[in-house]
Amino acid sequence: MDVCKGLHAFIWQDYRENNCNTFLIDGAKKILIDPGHRHLFGHVERNLAALKLSPADIDVVIVTHGHPDHLEGAKLFSKPTLVAMNEVEYRLVKSWSGSVFEVPDPDFFLQEGDLRIGAEDFEVIHAPGHSPGSICLYWPARKALFAGDVVFREGIGRTDLPGGDGGQLKASIEKIAALEVEYLLTGHGDIVAGREAVRENFRAIEAYWFQYL
Repeated sequence: MDVCKGLHAFIWQDYRENNCNTFLIDGAKKILIDPGHRHLFGHVERNLAALKLSPADIDVVIVTHGHPDHLEGAKLFSKPTLVAMNEVEYRLVKSWSGSVFEVPDPDFFLQEGDLRIGAEDFEVIHAPGHSPGSICLYWPARKALFAGDVVFREGIGRTDLPGGDGGQLKASIEKIAALEVEYLLTGHGDIVAGREAVRENFRAIEAYWFQYL
């Protein structure tokens, strides 16, 4: 689906297809965010093909965090496509993944702060809690926030996986809630569109979920 100019969302609909939302920034540089499971990558390929693109057209793959349902597909890309994720997350996942799944070696690490890819400026936000090195990516030009599994529509990321921490997740949510966001692009489920809808979603999360963190 088209979210706004230059931004496409590949929303998962079926567990047999994939288990995370993938996003494409289609500009001078083509940026794919969270490629999903390796064995279900056909979901992404079909969505790219509908836009007359292929994996070879992608310039940068950004991974919000290292759980296999977001990371595995990055292993399918080859140079000159670059792969990026947080270094803390990479080291952690590399240490415990073992033979469970292959972890791609990033071409560069995502650190909190400004990030420029081609003509586009982004802000990388370290947002631990769901996982220690989870990041959110903010695109000021579109007021779009790629939230990974930090928050969802009326929900929050789980904290019972290795490295999860409720207090950190709460602090991360408070940090991203302060941003001016018109498109909340979540790792699973429906996206939230519209400034007031995004604000209301954060208010609902605070009112209900914060008591459990």
